[in-house]
Amino acid sequence: MDPIKRKNFIIITAATIIIITLGIAVVYFVRKASQKDAEMAEVVEQMNFEKQQVEKEYSNINQEFGGYTSNIKNDSLVKLLDNQKTKVQQLLDELRVTKSTNARRIAQLRQELATVRRVMIQYVNQIDSLNSANKVLRTENVEVHKKYQAATETVQQLSKDKESLNQVVNRASILEVINFSMTPLNSKGKKTGWFSQTASLQFNYTIAKNVTAQAGEKTVYLRITRPDDDVLTKSPGNVFPYENKNIAYSASKHFEFTGDAKSDVIYWKIGEILPKGNYRVEFFIDGSRVGSFSFKFEK
Repeated sequence: MDPIKRKNFIIITAATIIIITLGIAVVYFVRKASQKDAEMAEVVEQMNFEKQQVEKEYSNINQEFGGYTSNIKNDSLVKLLDNQKTKVQQLLDELRVTKSTNARRIAQLRQELATVRRVMIQYVNQIDSLNSANKVLRTENVEVHKKYQAATETVQQLSKDKESLNQVVNRASILEVINFSMTPLNSKGKKTGWFSQTASLQFNYTIAKNVTAQAGEKTVYLRITRPDDDVLTKSPGNVFPYENKNIAYSASKHFEFTGDAKSDVIYWKIGEILPKGNYRVEFFIDGSRVGSFSFKFEK
C-alpha cells in the first residue's frame, strides 16, 4: 500500500475510534446524569413526604393538647398543657416554612416532637390519675350524700313518729266527762218536774279515770247554751281560754285530780226566764272540751 494512503487510513481509523469512544462516553454520562436526576427527584419526593408526615404528627398532637385542656379542671395542669400547646404550634409554624431539602432541621424538629410527645404522656398520666381520684371522690360523695339523705329521712321519720306519739299522748292525757245528767230543782232544793217551779239546775257528771293525764288541781268549766245559741253566764268577765280565744262559761269548779274517776255536781241558779227547747251543755278542762251533752225544757 502506498505510504501516503496507509497514513491516511490510520488517521481515519484513529479518528473513527475516538469519535465512537466519545459518543459512547457522551451516552454514558447523559444516562448517568438522567439517573442522578431521577434519584434526586426521588430523594426530594421522599423528603417532602417526610416533612408532610412530621407536619401531620405536629397537627395531631396539637389537637390532642386542645382536647385535654378542655376536659380538665386543674388550673396548674391546664397552664402546663397550654404552654406545651403553644410550643407545638411554634414548631409547627417553623416546620411549614422549612424547606423539604433541609433534612437536618426536619430531623431536629422530629426529635423535638418526640420530646413533646413524652411530656404529653406524662401529663396524660397525671390527667388519668386526677380523673381516677375525682371518680373515687364522686363515688364517695354519692355514698356520703346517700347516707346523709338516709340519716335525714330517719331523723324526719323519728320526728314524725315523736310528733305522732306526742299527739297520741296528748289525746290520751285529755280528760273525759261521762255519766252526765241534769236534775231540775225547786227553790227548796228538791227535784221537780215542773218547768215553772225550777229554780236551779243540778248537773251530775263523772270525770273518767285517766292515768296518763297529769294529776293536780284543775278547773272544770261548764258552758250552757240556750236554744237561741246564747250562753248563760252571770258576768261578762266569766271567760276562759279555748283555741286561742276567750269564750264565756256559765259555771266553774276547782277539783283535785288524782287519776282515778271522780263524780261531782255543778249547780246553775236560774236568774232569768228560760225559754223552752233544747239546751246544750259542754265541759272544758285544761283548755280542751271533754264532754258535750243536751237536755230539754218542755213542761
